[in-house]
Amino acid sequence: MATITIADFQKVEMRVGMIVDVQDFPQARNPSYKLRVDFGPFGIKASSAAVQPWYGKAELLGRRVVAVTNFPPRQIGPFMSEVLCLGAVKSDGRVVLLRPDLEGELGARIA
Repeated sequence: MATITIADFQKVEMRVGMIVDVQDFPQARNPSYKLRVDFGPFGIKASSAAVQPWYGKAELLGRRVVAVTNFPPRQIGPFMSEVLCLGAVKSDGRVVLLRPDLEGELGARIA
């Protein structure tokens, strides 16, 4: 496992968001959704999430997530993903999306 400095970690901007729209993304290589995530004062951002086998649209809608918000936008097929929603990858490959407690204010920075 590579080590980083505190200064390196502080460069990664992670914020609390809430999923406000979920659409199928059949063009993605892995079963995915196109998400719109509200970061409060930082606006609504797009994200592609390869979590379709484990989450339905209804359970994602309104869910709070933790996302990296300062990566450059990334083209995924015909879709531009602006943020990376974080998840823990289990040994069987299942992705469990990270989320704050309900008190997590939209746009709050993770430190």
